[in-house]
Amino acid sequence: MVLKEEQLSAQEKFRGHVVSLRVDQARIGDGSVREREVVEHPGGVSVVALTPEDQVLMVRQFRYAQGEVLLELPAGKLERGEDPFAAMRREQMEETGTACERYVSLGVCYPTPAYDTERIYLWAGRVSGRGEQRLDDGELLEVEPVSLWEAEQMVLRNEISDAKTQVGILKAAALVRQGGL
Repeated sequence: MVLKEEQLSAQEKFRGHVVSLRVDQARIGDGSVREREVVEHPGGVSVVALTPEDQVLMVRQFRYAQGEVLLELPAGKLERGEDPFAAMRREQMEETGTACERYVSLGVCYPTPAYDTERIYLWAGRVSGRGEQRLDDGELLEVEPVSLWEAEQMVLRNEISDAKTQVGILKAAALVRQGGL
């Protein structure tokens, strides 16, 4: 069995401000040709911003696609070609008004790899400076400090549904326990 697929053709069906949709014809490992729908997304960034007291600066905001208010890590969309690290620092300052002196990479998360190209780059750091929150036009959110240990339990109790937030919190908690953050 060959675990590889080859794009034979691509047809753009929609181009929006955030995502595009294309339909591809692809030759799969058994030689047959299948249709693949692909949502193209420029990617995103997120940060676990920890205070000296081990509180995670989280944000509470309404998510239109889900129709509910979610508790999440600060995050944002990458602009095409933008450096992920610079974007993360910008988003952290915009949403929480904070910065960290040193960051640790928590890797990359693929939230929906079956049909979406989105990659979310994750970091964690200790808050070292505070400034003023500078939300984007139309962005409404509340910053909510939550104990890292309580946030970890919230993930385990299924009280936090957002995938990037689950991954970031669990990885940061493990790093703190190991003395790496």
